[in-house]
Amino acid sequence: MTKITCIYPQYLIPVEPRTTVLTHHALVMQDDKILAVLPADQARQQYASAQHLEMPEHALLPGLINLHAHSAMSLLRGLADDLSLMDWLNHHIWPAEKKHVSDEFVFDGSVHAMAEMIRGGTTTVNDMYFCHEAVARAGVHTGMRTIVGCSILEFPTVYANDADEYISKALAARQSFVGQAGISFRLAPHAPYTVADETFSKIIALSEKLGIDIHCHIHETQDEVDTSLKQYGMRPLERLHQLGLLSPALIAAHVVHANDAEIALLARQGVHVAHNPASNLKLSSGFARVHDMQTAGIQVGIGTDGAASNNKLDLLGDLRMAALLSKAQSGNPTALNASIALEMATLSGAKALGMDQQIGSLVAGKQADLIAIDLSAIETQPLFDPISQIVYAAGREQISHVWVNGKCLMSDRVFCDLQMDQLLDKARWWQKKIAVATV
Repeated sequence: MTKITCIYPQYLIPVEPRTTVLTHHALVMQDDKILAVLPADQARQQYASAQHLEMPEHALLPGLINLHAHSAMSLLRGLADDLSLMDWLNHHIWPAEKKHVSDEFVFDGSVHAMAEMIRGGTTTVNDMYFCHEAVARAGVHTGMRTIVGCSILEFPTVYANDADEYISKALAARQSFVGQAGISFRLAPHAPYTVADETFSKIIALSEKLGIDIHCHIHETQDEVDTSLKQYGMRPLERLHQLGLLSPALIAAHVVHANDAEIALLARQGVHVAHNPASNLKLSSGFARVHDMQTAGIQVGIGTDGAASNNKLDLLGDLRMAALLSKAQSGNPTALNASIALEMATLSGAKALGMDQQIGSLVAGKQADLIAIDLSAIETQPLFDPISQIVYAAGREQISHVWVNGKCLMSDRVFCDLQMDQLLDKARWWQKKIAVATV
C-alpha cells in the first residue's frame, strides 16, 4: 500500500541549486522516493490524507555520504593511537586483524559503525574491507545504503591467500547480493604499495567488463611516494596512469601528496577524490590540496576513514574540519565555504559514486535519503544562515531523524529498529576479547 508522508521543516536545504534554503516548504515522500518539494500550504491541501510531520525548529537536508570508510574497524577504535601510518599498520592493525578478522567480527563491527554513522546523519557509506558478504549483511541489517568495497592485496590475510582469491571472493559476494536494494559493490585494490601491476590490470579489465567501479588509497603519505620512486622509478599516480587505472570509475582515497601536474591529470581523467581530513591529521599524513582540486574541477567528497584512525565516524564534524583546513592550507579564507562543504558530503559524494540521479539532493524522483537537524539548541542560536550554522556550529547530537529509502531509521534520536543495549553489549564483548589477545 502506498504511503505518503509530508515533512514541514523550518528550513529545507535541497543542496541543488547550491546555497538554496527554502522556508515555508514541505517535502513529500511516497514510499521510498521524494515525490515533491513544494510550498507548505499547497502540500497540506494537495496531500490532506497523508501523514504530516511538523518540524518547526529543524533543517531538512539530504543524508550525508561517507565516501571512504572501513566500518568493521570500529571494533579497533583506540587500540593503537598516535603512531605513523606504517608503524600503525605493520605493528598494530594488521597483527590485530590477523588475530580477529572473521565473518562475525566484520558483521558486528560494521553494524556498530553503521549505527554510529546513522546517529551522525550518514545514510550512505562507501566501505572498504574484508568479508564482503558480512559488510553487505550489515548494510541490510541497519538499513544503511552500502557500497561494499572488496579489498584486494597481494599478500595473505585470514580472508584470502593472494590477489586472485581476493578477486574471486569479491565477485562471488557481489553475485550473492544481486537485486538487493541499497547494496552495491566495488573492487578495492588497497594501495599502490600493496598491489602489483598485473593485479591492477586484472582489476581494470574486470571493471570495464562488468561495470564495477574502483576504490583505492592513493598518495596517502610521502613515504608511499618515495617508495614508489625507488621501486618503479615513478610516482604512484604516474604508474597508475600508465596502467590505465585513472578514470571516472575510480575513487582515490586521501590524495594528500599531489603536485600541480598530478592535480591536472586527475581532473583530465575524471578521477574522484575522497578527502579524509581527520585521519590525515591523526596519522600526520599531511594536508590535501582540496581547494586546488576543486578549482581544477575534481569532484571531491569526504570520508571519515576507519574509527581506528579517526577515531569518530562523525561526518558532520569532519565537514567543519575540512572547511577550516582548506582555508588554512590554501591561504584563502573564502576557500571551501559552507555550501561547498555541505555539497561535498552530499551531492559531490553521490556524483563520485555515480549515484547522483538517485541520492545527494532533495529533488523529486530521487530516493528519500534525508536527515533532520534540530537547530533550536543554544549551540546553534542565534541563527542567521542555516547552512553555515550546520557546517560550523551544529554537532551530530543535534541530528534527530534519519530516513533511507523513505524508511525512518532514527526518530527523535532513538533507533527505530536497532537496539542500543544490544549494540553496546556486543562492543563490550569484543573489547574484552581483543584486550585479552593483545596482553
